[in-house]
Amino acid sequence: MAIDLSKMKRGELEKLRKDIDKELKNAEARDLKDAREKAAKVAAEHGFTLDELAGGGRKSGKGGSKPKAPAKYRNPEDPSQTWSGRGRRPAWIAEAQKKGKSLDDFLI
Repeated sequence: MAIDLSKMKRGELEKLRKDIDKELKNAEARDLKDAREKAAKVAAEHGFTLDELAGGGRKSGKGGSKPKAPAKYRNPEDPSQTWSGRGRRPAWIAEAQKKGKSLDDFLI
């Protein structure tokens, strides 16, 4: 089925592109569903689920996600607020540093 695109008007070409994009998305969704069903069937034949095979969202292969880094700093005004020193600084530390406090003042 060959279509002579050179004889089509701009509006017709844009509609064709829109229709093609829509059908490509539909085809991708069908292929993904088919692949998942086949993968689930194979996993079940071996006694597993897809989540178990894919790690179930775990970041490490040793049975769970990474352990949370231990707290190195504590807010003296609210001891429930702690920070490991990794990632973005909490507002309570940033505010205290603006007032001239040192990070060492919050060490646990």
